[in-house]
Amino acid sequence: MSRTLEGRTAIATGAASGIGAATAKRLAAEGATVLAVDLAAEGLDALGDDIATLVADLSDPAAIDSIVDAAETRLGGLDILVNNAGVLPAGAIDELTDEIWEFGITVNMLAPFKLSRACLPMLRQSGAARIVNVGSILSRYGDPGLTAYTATKHGILGITRAMAAELGPEGIVVNCVQPGAIMTGMTRDTFETSPEAVEHYTTKCVLGRIGEPEDIGDVIAFLAGDDARFITGQGIIVDGGLTLRS
Repeated sequence: MSRTLEGRTAIATGAASGIGAATAKRLAAEGATVLAVDLAAEGLDALGDDIATLVADLSDPAAIDSIVDAAETRLGGLDILVNNAGVLPAGAIDELTDEIWEFGITVNMLAPFKLSRACLPMLRQSGAARIVNVGSILSRYGDPGLTAYTATKHGILGITRAMAAELGPEGIVVNCVQPGAIMTGMTRDTFETSPEAVEHYTTKCVLGRIGEPEDIGDVIAFLAGDDARFITGQGIIVDGGLTLRS
């Protein structure tokens, strides 16, 4: 590693597994001091001693204050915020309850916004502030049974663009990574129990495979660094060419 983030501080949410864990590890490998946040304490413990951890439930409004407090006391400030934590509110249209909708909106949209807002005083003190939100290819497309999920992922892309426009004059760069079919805790059961799903996505993907969390974490680390200093307000699709084929 070139340690391009030496001396930087970072928060990564949803970091106990999957994309969040891969991101936390890559940011740390590049020299950043990382605070990994998740509800799953066991997964956080597996990250190792080099990454600071915090157990927090982003569906709980009190979690925002606890994350900011930890960043101030344990990191001493903040340069990079990765809003990765997410849930999969799914179901047929006539089965989507208000509770499912509200939970999806709370975690996938409101929590990233609230955490970003709460971190602004620290980010404004950074000379290289970065916010990276994690959306989905469903930030631009749609799928049956995923109306609520799709809506929240469209929403996080919109939030990214508006925040980038507002915060850009202050030198704060904001982008959204849009993963395709990735093997994560959210998708593992489907891919491991449904050969049809694996065949569907590997056939559509021009690179011929399901993505790995590191495929996304590496792009997030790039967006967090100086080489991406002139990229802002963008939804970066990272899907192995999945969406090239109809």
